[in-house]
Amino acid sequence: MENNLTISELKDMQLKLYERNKEKWNDMEPKYAKDHILYMVEEIGECISIIKKKKIDNIMDDAKIRNRFIEEMSDVLMYYIEVLNRLDISAEEFSEVYMEKYHTNLNRDYVEENKKKYEQRWACWMKKW
Repeated sequence: MENNLTISELKDMQLKLYERNKEKWNDMEPKYAKDHILYMVEEIGECISIIKKKKIDNIMDDAKIRNRFIEEMSDVLMYYIEVLNRLDISAEEFSEVYMEKYHTNLNRDYVEENKKKYEQRWACWMKKW
């Protein structure tokens, strides 16, 4: 295994963890995907906590803090992969949709979209008055 993991490798690794811990973990069923999304959000909160407490500069410059932050990001990814596995989303299916979204975003005009959203909210607010 290389130090540049593929989605397929991540899914396989997570399934191995599941097999080792299936007596303690939720069943590998779609109904538990939502639980893993919530666990993932909790881990994102831990990432945010490190950013707030240790600051970005320390994440960039202090190896110990950086490693701790990356560890929490790894937890986020593990729960994300758990969701893919529980919903039986293949690496190929995910990659295809991801690339479609990527190309859509390449062609988006975020400034114009935000301007339109602001104008719509302003118009809605003005109607209330």
